[in-house]
Amino acid sequence: MAGARIERLVTSGTFSLDGGTWAVDNNVWIVGDDSEAVVIDAAHDADAIVQALGGRILRAIVCTHAHNDHIDAAPDLAARTGAPILLHAGDLPLWKHTHPDRTPDGELADGQTVAVAGVRLTVLHTPGHAPGAVCLYAPELAALFSGDTLFAGGPGATGRSYSDFPTIIESIRERLLALPHDTVVHTGHGETTTIGAEAPHLQEWIDRGF
Repeated sequence: MAGARIERLVTSGTFSLDGGTWAVDNNVWIVGDDSEAVVIDAAHDADAIVQALGGRILRAIVCTHAHNDHIDAAPDLAARTGAPILLHAGDLPLWKHTHPDRTPDGELADGQTVAVAGVRLTVLHTPGHAPGAVCLYAPELAALFSGDTLFAGGPGATGRSYSDFPTIIESIRERLLALPHDTVVHTGHGETTTIGAEAPHLQEWIDRGF
């Protein structure tokens, strides 16, 4: 087992889209060891993220998608650490809603890997919740970072702009449920789950248009 570990930081703020605003708690995931790390979804509070990093070198700020609650602290965190912001190109229109004057530093593509602390995070393009939504799979850690694609109890929301229910179901079926069932799913909000816990319920989600 590599020296990398997974840390969760919960930050609070708001999510805004289609004219509405809601209070939310977000999971910020930090993957790394004592010397370096990557941040998955820089949500709400750059100060808290910097404190959690504790002086480690930040290799990248990886965005699972570009809803404002997952990216609002990203430019500030990048400015303070020098780390690049990485986002799938499919979510650039959403990104511009929040940061019209600052573009990401690099693009995420399906199959790309992000290396840190001896492990590799493989990018899985999983559209549906957002066009450029991605998950990150770290087999050495038996971990999937699912953003808002898959939660404990079902898929992410698809009732707002830029989202599509049949697309998210296809992403989950083809890309996520094919992973080992003991893979721990580290979600964008709420508690973790496993692929094995969620896989039996796919047809239920389809039947009720979850």
